[in-house]
Amino acid sequence: MTIAILLRFGLSLMDAVRLNKPKETNLNDGKLKKRVLIVGAGAVGGYIGGWLAHTGHDVVFADSWAEQVDTINSDGLRVEGPHEPFVSHPRAFHLHQSQALALEPKFDIAFIAVKAYDTPWAARFALRFVKDDGYFVSSQNCMPDSDMADAVGADRCIGLIMSSIAVRVGGPGLSQRAGTKRRRDLGHIVFRAGEHDGSESQRIAELISILEPIDGGKTTTNLQGERWAKLCQNSMGNPVVGATMCGSATVASSPRGRELQIRLASESAQVGLALGLDVVSFGGSTPQKWSAASTDGEMYEELDNMLAANAGAGTGDWHPSMGQDVQNGRPSEIDFMNGHVLKMGREVGVDTPVTASIVDAMRQVDRGELVPDESNIEQVLSNAGF
Repeated sequence: MTIAILLRFGLSLMDAVRLNKPKETNLNDGKLKKRVLIVGAGAVGGYIGGWLAHTGHDVVFADSWAEQVDTINSDGLRVEGPHEPFVSHPRAFHLHQSQALALEPKFDIAFIAVKAYDTPWAARFALRFVKDDGYFVSSQNCMPDSDMADAVGADRCIGLIMSSIAVRVGGPGLSQRAGTKRRRDLGHIVFRAGEHDGSESQRIAELISILEPIDGGKTTTNLQGERWAKLCQNSMGNPVVGATMCGSATVASSPRGRELQIRLASESAQVGLALGLDVVSFGGSTPQKWSAASTDGEMYEELDNMLAANAGAGTGDWHPSMGQDVQNGRPSEIDFMNGHVLKMGREVGVDTPVTASIVDAMRQVDRGELVPDESNIEQVLSNAGF
């Protein structure tokens, strides 16, 4: 694409020069490279995209955050985490530059890395830029697969679960991951890629191989069971931090904070199992144990001791995504996270009073009617009858 053509679509001369510049040398020269579009240059999208550009893939971001786009184009994207820090040089487009983006060669892969409530428009936005034999990857929290399938077709979608990875945007052009070791060094598999129909395929194996330099991964024939386990993990942690703005270690250091987490995990696990899903282990234990904890005192004590012992392990006093949303004044994903558990619980006849209480609290936080504070832990439990 020439600078003259880019200028026709409303780009400044400086932006046109940046977007037209050749890619720099990288770690993956001589190996098969992919053209990758990432819709959403936030915490997850930025970290994955920064790494993929670093390992030699031709990465392009599309995002609405003007300062992030401009900083990536001018200075690159600095990536920090349990590895040597580096600066990679993907390119980035503002969303309103879709006409210029359409002049690019089509992409092999599109990652959808936006909030769950933005999935439909983001997937449809990417559709016109991806090759007919290309595929779309939902690298998101919650249960976005049906929205993805509705937008681009289930046969073109891969679900990607990212288990126990804590990332954030440290500022424009800065992606940060918590921890001092990659999870694979601790025996944990971060990336789990699956087809919507549960089949094995060459493309999910390809996706895992592309992500392998970042951390450990595997293919799965149990996408929904993996998804629900991640939903349980998020449901027990995200809204508690969002409603209190206490870090995860602070929450786990409090007996009532741990109780709230255990009861949320228990209700989420009960619903997943009642749905007939093959829910995999999460949060350091099995879904069966989490499910039993609400009525089995010995099981509750076992899980309570585990949470207390592991408080802050690996990530410190971290604020996961919902806490980051509250901090930055963005709408939370509560209706797509715990709200989904609440909805499905009603459908299968599982009572979820603590889930209902935390959903109500976070909706109040989103509306500006409730100030996040540690005292909200007691209020949420009390409103649920505990």
